Amino acid sequence: MKAAVYRGVAGVAVEDWPRPAIGPGEALLRLKGCGLCGSDIAKLGDPATKIPAVFGHEVVGEVTALGVGVSGYAVGDRVVVAHHVPCGACHYCRRGSESMCASFKASNLDPGGFAEYVRVPEPNVLHAMFRVPPHVGDVAASFVEPLACCVRAVRRTAIRPGDTAVVVGLGSIGCLFVQLLKHAGALVVGCDTLADRVALARRLGADACGSADPAGVAARALSDGRGADHVIVTGGGAQVLPWAADVLRDGGAVHCFAGGGDTLPLSLDRLYRRELTITATYSSSPSDLAEAFRLIEGNAIEVESLVTHCVPLESLAKGVELMRRREALKVYVTP
Repeated sequence: MKAAVYRGVAGVAVEDWPRPAIGPGEALLRLKGCGLCGSDIAKLGDPATKIPAVFGHEVVGEVTALGVGVSGYAVGDRVVVAHHVPCGACHYCRRGSESMCASFKASNLDPGGFAEYVRVPEPNVLHAMFRVPPHVGDVAASFVEPLACCVRAVRRTAIRPGDTAVVVGLGSIGCLFVQLLKHAGALVVGCDTLADRVALARRLGADACGSADPAGVAARALSDGRGADHVIVTGGGAQVLPWAADVLRDGGAVHCFAGGGDTLPLSLDRLYRRELTITATYSSSPSDLAEAFRLIEGNAIEVESLVTHCVPLESLAKGVELMRRREALKVYVTP
C-alpha cells in the first residue's frame, strides 16, 4: 500500500509500506480521509520523533476486514476511530486522568491515518470506533477526535452559564472551542490576528472578536468590568500567558490546550495574590470521544466549513506548509 512516510531531514514522501495484517478483535480500514493536526506538524523536525513514521490520527475509513470476535460492525461500514485508548482501571483512569495512563500512551493505530489502510487494535475497536451514519460526511466524521480533545478541555475548565471566556487562536481548534463554549452558555470572545479567522469565529457564534487589545476590552465589557473567567490558549505558547493574566478576573483561570515554551513567564506571587489557576489537557478519553461523536452526529457543531484545503496523500508536505504559514485553517488528506 501507499503511505506518507516521514524520514527526518528527508521530509515526508509517499512510499510503499506493508499493508498491516489484523488479529482477533481487530479491524482493517481502507482510509477515506484523515485530518492534518497541529500535533502531526509539531513532530516534523522534532529530534525525539522516531523514524520512519506515518502520522495521522483524525481517521475516517471503510471496514474491509474484521478479526475473529469482532461484533457490532460489518465489512463495508464507514467508521471513525481514534488512536489512543486507556486501560480504564489504573490509578490515572480512576481519577479522570485517562490520557496519563500508560496503556493510553502506548496505544496507536497501525501505521497511521496518512496511508491507504490502517489496522485498528482491539481496544480501539471496543472503545474508540464509531459507525458513521449516512447523513454525516467523511470530512465531518474526521473531526470526532479533535472535537473530543476540546470537549475534555471544556469539562476541565468547569464553564458555567454566563461565564466570559476568551479563546486565543482561531484556527480550527479555536473555532471548535467557540462553539462548545457557546453550547455551554458562555459569553465568548475570540482573539486572532487574521481578519478572516475573526470573521469566521463571529459567524460561528462568538460574541466579540479581534486582535489582542480589542479582545481584552471586549472581555471586560461582557463581564461588567471584572475580566474573563476563562482564557483558553490554543496557540502562541507560553508568551501569551502574561496577556492572559491581564485579561482574567481575579480568581480566573487560563487553560493551556497546546504547549510551546519551556518556562512560564508568570510570577508565583502574581498567581498567588490574584488566585489565578492554570490548567491543561492532553488528548481525550473514550467518554469524550462518545460525546464528540454525539455532537457531530446531531449536527450540533459546525465542522465542515473549517476545512479550507483538501489534498491527496502525495501532497501532504504541501498541506503541512499551508498550515505552517497559516494559509490553511484545516487540511484534510485523502488517499
